[in-house]
Amino acid sequence: MKSYPLFINGKWQDAEQYDFVYNPHDQGAIARVPLANKEEMHLAISAAVHAQKKFSSMPANKRSDILMNAAILLQEQRETAARLVSIEAGKPIKDARKEIARTVMTYTLSAEEARRLPGEFINMDAVPGGEGKTGYVKRQAIGTVGAITPFNFPFNLVAHKIGPALAAGNSVVLKPAEQTPLSAYYIADIFYKAGLPDGVLNVVSGPGSSLGKQLAEDPRVQAISFTGSTDTGKRLESSAIGKKLQMELGSNAAVIVGDDADIERIASSLVRGAFGFQGQVCISVQRIYAHRKIYKSLLSEMRRKTEEIGIGSPLDEANDLSSLITPEAADRVLSWVEEAVDHGAKAITDIKREGAIIHPVILTNTTPEMKVNAEEVFGPVVTVEPFDEWEEAVIGVNHSRYGLQAGIFTNNLHEAFEAADQIETGGVHINDVPTLRLDHFPYGGMKDSGSGREGVKYAVEFLTKQKLISFQSPFY
Repeated sequence: MKSYPLFINGKWQDAEQYDFVYNPHDQGAIARVPLANKEEMHLAISAAVHAQKKFSSMPANKRSDILMNAAILLQEQRETAARLVSIEAGKPIKDARKEIARTVMTYTLSAEEARRLPGEFINMDAVPGGEGKTGYVKRQAIGTVGAITPFNFPFNLVAHKIGPALAAGNSVVLKPAEQTPLSAYYIADIFYKAGLPDGVLNVVSGPGSSLGKQLAEDPRVQAISFTGSTDTGKRLESSAIGKKLQMELGSNAAVIVGDDADIERIASSLVRGAFGFQGQVCISVQRIYAHRKIYKSLLSEMRRKTEEIGIGSPLDEANDLSSLITPEAADRVLSWVEEAVDHGAKAITDIKREGAIIHPVILTNTTPEMKVNAEEVFGPVVTVEPFDEWEEAVIGVNHSRYGLQAGIFTNNLHEAFEAADQIETGGVHINDVPTLRLDHFPYGGMKDSGSGREGVKYAVEFLTKQKLISFQSPFY
């Protein structure tokens, strides 16, 4: 069994303590990984701080080349990387390959963005007193960034943290999810081979409760970029006083389906959006509001599509759904479903569990207060309820403490755009599911779904600081 050391200051360093990483599907141990302590995290932050100043002065084209080298290396190793994601995260291999392809794109976009860090010329004499003066605004690296990532996209969400940070000239201390640290160490090795200077990227695995708090509290860290649960995000926010915070938190993404919907096409999109990667995506379809005219037809077609889903080993090419990340996660999801049914909800699919696999669940007759609606399920569960008026559907979507993304299906563009303006989310996708995320567009939430935006260009802006420089012509 392979044992992974810490990656600090460009070197692989043994840790004082180790633990096992387990395959979610069969619960077998697949590797030993460090459980870093406070001293080891301190060393990682020190290395990042020391390396950052020199790295920020590296020409942008050189930083771009390093990022592009990493993208090329990952592309060459894409099948190995995809299998690693599948084994450590339980992600169906077809989806794991898509994640690696997206990760290559994210690093490519970061390489491009490094070459065009935005600046601005200021027309100083637009106001009195500016005569003879020239001014411009440039963006500079913010410093050292603490990146904390979840298990569900262990390559691409890491890329969304470190790609823009490196493009802007920052150094990074990465604390990956406890369940999926192998992908983070894999990408550290790729960046080492890509020519990244020592200390610019450091990877420290271990308990988020202590290491994440340490990152947030250390005054040498200028920014925290976090993706994870709302509760954890709020705890980090209380620790990260005075830091820039980029937080992508929980969600219970909703969809409105109008009465003019193409039932078969939309049902396929909704089933994929709800049950892809076992529903363990922040923007998985969780709540559906369907016009009463098509409600029963949509339910019937969704049930039929759900019955076609291949379920089992994530390495089996025929499967679209596998185990949840831990047996405890499966316990929680099943308990929420059973609680909803006990309070009057109806399941139109069989409620079935095999190990950590929860078969897809479609619920009707639910109420907004049920956990399957009010909280983030993060499992293969979706609720479907009817509406009569669009205003009623929009109120239903907004009846949530979350606001990450939403979807609308209709051919009535007047209704679609009016609803899009009224829906309280960071993104609204018309004639698509809220699960849509392209790696270049701005992505982030409102309310308890977080603050700040990812998407390479927008993350670079967040991870830089503006500086105005002006000068007076000596000959004026």
